[in-house]
Amino acid sequence: MVDIETEMTGTLLTGLILFLLEVVRNGEPTHAGPGTTEHPHEQDKLVHQTSQWVLELFNDSLPFSRAESFCRGQFSSLITLQQSEDKEETVEFLRQTGLRSPVWVRDHKRAASKPVALSRQYLEFSALNFPKESHEGFAHVKLAFPGLSSISVCVRVQWDTDWKVISTVFSYAAPVLTNEFQLRGRVDMHGRIHLALIIHGKHFPYKASFANDGAWHHICVTWSRISNYWAIYVDGDRKDMGYGTDMDRDIHGDGILILGQDQDSFGGNFTEPFFGNITDLNVWNISLETRHVRALNLCSATVQEKFFSWNLTLINSHQVVKEVQAPLFCPAVHQQMELQGCRTLQGWSDQLPPLGWTDCSDFLPFICMSSRARHHRKEQISKSQSSQPSAFMNQLMKLSNKSQPMLVQQSSELDSLAQASALLNISVQALEDTQQEGLQPADMVTLIQLLTLTADVSSEPSVCNENSTRNNIQELSQHFISVADSIISENNANKWQAIKEVVNGPMDVVKNIDHMVTRLSQSLTAETDHVTIHSPNIKLELQQQRLDEGSKVVSFCGPGSETRSILDCISVPHQKIQDLQNNGFYKITLVNTWYGSLRPLFNPEENITMEPTVTDGSQRYLGTVLGSSVISTTVLGDDQPVSMAVHYQLQHKVQNSIDAVYDPVCAFWDFDLTPETGGWWNTKGCEVVSKHYGYTVCYCNHTTNFALLLQVYETQRSPENEKALKVLTFIGCGVSLCGLLFTFILFIAVGVPKSDRTTVHKNLIFALGLAELLLMCSDWAAENQAACFMVTALLHLFFMASFCWMLVEGLLLWSKVVSVNISEDRRMKLYYVIGWGLPVLIVGLTLVISGDKYKDHNHCWLSVKTDTIWAFVGPVIFVLTVNAVVLCRVVMVTVSSAHRRAKMLSPSFASKMQTFDLTWAVTRPVLILLPVLGLTWICGVLVHLSVVVSYIFIVLNSFQGLYIFLVYAVYNSEVRNAIKRIKEKRKALSFTNCSQPTSFLPSQRAPIISPWSRSPPTSSSPETSETSGPFNSTSTSLVIKNESFKKESFINFSLRQASGNQVVQLTGFKPSGC
Repeated sequence: MVDIETEMTGTLLTGLILFLLEVVRNGEPTHAGPGTTEHPHEQDKLVHQTSQWVLELFNDSLPFSRAESFCRGQFSSLITLQQSEDKEETVEFLRQTGLRSPVWVRDHKRAASKPVALSRQYLEFSALNFPKESHEGFAHVKLAFPGLSSISVCVRVQWDTDWKVISTVFSYAAPVLTNEFQLRGRVDMHGRIHLALIIHGKHFPYKASFANDGAWHHICVTWSRISNYWAIYVDGDRKDMGYGTDMDRDIHGDGILILGQDQDSFGGNFTEPFFGNITDLNVWNISLETRHVRALNLCSATVQEKFFSWNLTLINSHQVVKEVQAPLFCPAVHQQMELQGCRTLQGWSDQLPPLGWTDCSDFLPFICMSSRARHHRKEQISKSQSSQPSAFMNQLMKLSNKSQPMLVQQSSELDSLAQASALLNISVQALEDTQQEGLQPADMVTLIQLLTLTADVSSEPSVCNENSTRNNIQELSQHFISVADSIISENNANKWQAIKEVVNGPMDVVKNIDHMVTRLSQSLTAETDHVTIHSPNIKLELQQQRLDEGSKVVSFCGPGSETRSILDCISVPHQKIQDLQNNGFYKITLVNTWYGSLRPLFNPEENITMEPTVTDGSQRYLGTVLGSSVISTTVLGDDQPVSMAVHYQLQHKVQNSIDAVYDPVCAFWDFDLTPETGGWWNTKGCEVVSKHYGYTVCYCNHTTNFALLLQVYETQRSPENEKALKVLTFIGCGVSLCGLLFTFILFIAVGVPKSDRTTVHKNLIFALGLAELLLMCSDWAAENQAACFMVTALLHLFFMASFCWMLVEGLLLWSKVVSVNISEDRRMKLYYVIGWGLPVLIVGLTLVISGDKYKDHNHCWLSVKTDTIWAFVGPVIFVLTVNAVVLCRVVMVTVSSAHRRAKMLSPSFASKMQTFDLTWAVTRPVLILLPVLGLTWICGVLVHLSVVVSYIFIVLNSFQGLYIFLVYAVYNSEVRNAIKRIKEKRKALSFTNCSQPTSFLPSQRAPIISPWSRSPPTSSSPETSETSGPFNSTSTSLVIKNESFKKESFINFSLRQASGNQVVQLTGFKPSGC
């Protein structure tokens, strides 16, 4: 018996694999026609290509729902005839095949079709249409109502899919109480209609629900005073029930029954209108049993006598309410309507209409449709897997007990959860055995199809109710999650790109998990209130609690780790759970899932289209990317989906660039937004509660799959600020360049004594001056690519040299503060290597490594989009760090000297001066050395935070040359002393240029002979001499300081021989300008 079961499982698996990975061979078509081919190995399948689509006709007949599931498993969809061209091409395709049977097609006007047991008889039925163009439409049932101890009302409704607010199906008002008996409904965020009863004025909760799919639905409500019991049925199933109305009495008689409006007063003041179609209203004065309601849903006759039967002659309608004919199906001849049918298409007869309706449970052929690109990619994957099977596929075949692939006639569908569990079990074993080899793209396609088929079979009521499968539900769920985990592993990121034309994306796997777990939640929580399934990339948790035992707020969090202090969590607010209990719900089930590996699977180059949140012009919007894990929750109230608000927090990527700013946006995956591509991100109903470093807290008013999207911005200033900063930069660089030029000239002209310090100053001034000159000319060079590239390289070189010489300034200062035993010659050689050799090396290596990525596309500067910018930023950060340490050391030494000076003073004076000296000892070196050491460039790291910081940065650094001029020239003692010496020398020389001499003629006396005049007088001897030794001239000059003149004044006395007699002539020269 075990061997037979194993062989059957192997055969099924082989058929599934072969069907999925079919080998497309070229062959002659069985039926002639353009683009139509029949595969030799698949006689039950024909392929037809149109201009946009590839149609695959399968003769393997299935019911409507199974046909839809089958196409979905093939990564296609049941054909939808939205355009007339599609309809004509499909009919022509059916005629070419010679098929004399209708095929299933999907009605695009209806979101989904439900399989029900339906009649094959088509009937027209009269209904009332309540148009949404007017809120005044109503219908009055002309019937005298007595007091009723029991009542049952059944009606068939077709809700308008565009109307989303509360609507009243019918309202019965008595003279003493307007809300005596009423049925109303509202639409939730998921597009489901929830019904609620009002009995004796008591409003019961909105619990009974059905899809707002535009189809006809049968609704019955019953109430009995004797049993004090009420119930709501939808499509034959009891969706809600309860006991007690707080008033043990009959329903008042002499009331008014209105269709489509709520009566706020007796027979008038209508509110909360209904929009759509209503028909088949029937009223009984008894409480119908469940079997009676099910029979009515199937259009079977009941023996119970009706109090009112549907008859338009007994109904007065408002003028806006129109009578329409509804095409419906019904199994009973005497019944006038049916719930719904499924669309079919035939092409063998021109006498019959192409489109028709039939019972959804019939077995018919069907056509799957996919795009040409998707079909072509599937063929490529199939051929690749067939010619070279992967390690996983070989192991899968081995475990399925089939050494050679065998072609078996399989419909590639699962009939039970036991079969699905067996296939998943074998797949998990094959994954474990081939873990090192990994999955190939074709393997991923196979496993995704297996998950889709399993999720679909779990939704079949007949399958879920099998007793034999309930014992294996836990194991099946674990295997399902294991297979899904292997598919969405980060290691498969590149492989997802390879299959993106076939599979919509990783969210298809998420959808299958949601579908499967939600369907099996009752079985999973049958014996326990808490179920957890954990895998490396997925954490699934089901929590069930009875509300009458007290609602507990339980948060669900993703897995933690040593590196994660903040977890990804989601929770339902306590008040929302309390509201469920207040509305009559008795049980709540939370289905929570965390996916940790989805972010790398989304194409990082694919921008998520979204309106930017920052619109003040300060930042340029670059795009939106997925920035977090995905977390989801589904709330089941009494095993029915309930839309509720949630809070969640998710970690996200932090800012790692000074030019890029991330702004988190709360979002969810909307599968209905673009169904043809599997959905897309949506932000409706979600908002940010708070933003923190590394994580964000969100609030959403519904439940689904949530994530954080990061809007990426590039720091950008307004045009006004940009222009002002450019002007300020140009002016600052001009002033700075002038200051550097004057400083350099002074160092050369005044003859500053040569030293290592002045040499370092000159090199820094030279490098920084050239860098700022190039910066001023960079905008003009931007128009020529070659010139711009050269300017970029030179800017990089000279700015790099500037910082390297700033580093040398710091090292030199350190050598003065801390004793360094290096000779001056060796030290200067080292400084030159650092100041010029290192920049040349850095720029050369960067040019070789980066190549075309060296320069930015829009500016003459290094590219900030790549790692090239780090060839400048990295060394700058190192220089700033070293110089910051040097500055701290200088401040410490200065403070220590101030302490010693304070101790040398008298105690009273020292206490007064100590605070001032210490403050000045710290402030003075900081003010002097910050620009010289380049530490003002630290502001450059913060310019993205505010435009104010940008202004501060430009002011501090564009005027750096002016500051150097003040420090190195104006307030430099060496330069000032050199200038002072020059001035003194020039003043001394200026005495010879003075005019208007003053003569002193003494009385006749003996000649005065100068003791140092030993040689005979010479007429050609100079009048003055600045030599201090003996003069050979007969005229001798004495330069003495005359205290009677101004300070720094000198008088020159000359002894010269007058004509005829020897006299002494004293001539006083007052220096010119005195």
